[in-house]
Amino acid sequence: MNTFQYGQDQLTVGTALQLARKEIKGELSSETRDKVQASALAVANIAKGEKAVYGINTGFGPLCTSKISAADTQTLQENLLKSHAVGLGEPIPVEISKLMLVLKLQALAQGFSGIKLETLERMLWMLENDVIPVVPIQGSVGASGDLAPLSHLFLPLLGLGKVHFAGEITTSRKALKHFNLEALHLGPKEGLALINGTQFMAAYGVMVVDRLHNLLVHADITGAMMIEGLMGSIKPFSPELHQLRPFAGNKHVAQTILNLLHESEIVNSHLNCARVQDPYSLRCMPQVHGASRNAWLHLKDAIETEINSVTDNPVVFSEDHTISGGSFHGQPIALPLDYACLAASELGNISDRRIYLSLEGDTPGVPKLLLKETGLNSGLMIPQYTTAALASENKGLCFPASADSIPTSLGQEDHVSMGSIGARKALQVIGNVEKILGIELFYAAQAMDFHSPLKSGKVMTAIHAHVRKSITPVINDRVMTEDMEAAIEMIQSGELIEIANQVAKEENLPFETEWSKLFAC
Repeated sequence: MNTFQYGQDQLTVGTALQLARKEIKGELSSETRDKVQASALAVANIAKGEKAVYGINTGFGPLCTSKISAADTQTLQENLLKSHAVGLGEPIPVEISKLMLVLKLQALAQGFSGIKLETLERMLWMLENDVIPVVPIQGSVGASGDLAPLSHLFLPLLGLGKVHFAGEITTSRKALKHFNLEALHLGPKEGLALINGTQFMAAYGVMVVDRLHNLLVHADITGAMMIEGLMGSIKPFSPELHQLRPFAGNKHVAQTILNLLHESEIVNSHLNCARVQDPYSLRCMPQVHGASRNAWLHLKDAIETEINSVTDNPVVFSEDHTISGGSFHGQPIALPLDYACLAASELGNISDRRIYLSLEGDTPGVPKLLLKETGLNSGLMIPQYTTAALASENKGLCFPASADSIPTSLGQEDHVSMGSIGARKALQVIGNVEKILGIELFYAAQAMDFHSPLKSGKVMTAIHAHVRKSITPVINDRVMTEDMEAAIEMIQSGELIEIANQVAKEENLPFETEWSKLFAC
């Protein structure tokens, strides 16, 4: 198993997910241990001194002028976790709780936070033994960091709160007892180091980067299928056109569509037809899908900077040099998360338009409502209602959370990012778009059937055949919920991408482009 050195190696979105899924092992090197212990010693000495240093020997927020004695520093830090664990709502997914631990380990292990080595080792132990804290989904405003969710994440260090363990939710005290372990006691600044930071919104951001990447690739696949099904033109994807407006996302999407439609008999059958141009939902895929790709790249860069950063406060450079700043403020990723939310929603908007277009019956050989016998049968009219509802729901979710700010902490925290809310919304929108693209896959396969015996190219033929293994053509009205769910599962699983890559490799066909590495997750 490959290993990752926390606080030393560079964390990527893919590596963070591998660590959370235990596909690679995370470790603390001897060099990292030395740095962490040196930082903890510096903080211990500050706590004993007379000079007031925020969060080490003072209160928090508006209580920053209240001096705390050395004897009370443990109580101060443990009270901090207890008082700030005020989250509400359903628990976040277990994988996101794991990601929060991974990201916090990476931040604290850099040795600027005063955390004790024992505390880091317990966090690592929690990951390795699948003792994963239960974290409520609501309560963070994303300014002093994700205070409430991070407090819940670390209550189990004190033997408080609940954890996911052995397939159920139980008390952390019971889980610790199972391993004959005692709760920890926090030293100076440790509580503040644990709960200051952006690991809640950043963990959601990691998931957004991963799942939006999957959506982007599938949007090109379902869009290419619709071009075939509706006999759209491939001229708008010509490289020379996009070289004149050379956005990387646009060029990548245009070339991907051409690769997917390579040697398609369906496309070649109407190369010289009289149709002048297609509707935008077909013709403008490079511009729309490409813009969403560019937004994804912006988010990926921001998230990967964030998850390798020190985001607590104060930052301890040495015993004589500490800075109380604002590195916990979520704005640097709150804005890109809102941008990514819009980018995901637009993939759903244009997909719904292609779905609607396929029902109109304007393509030679493709009947209205994608069914030959209508009247008695409604055909595929109604699943588009679902995509319309999902697309509309997404529009409501696209209001930028970062445009809002509500003062907290008696005005000490007078501007907040709301990045946690933006991150949650972005993932919700992505879930809706996965459903829309699944339904487009269902419709596009049905449209392609009407062009038989003409065949698509080898990559798209393999994808169509895979769809038909699970979803038979609709001949008469039937309950289509299972068909839709099967198609959505294909989108979520990424299996169509695997098929495309496999066929392209076996047949020595192009699928990747010269920009594929840039847009790799």
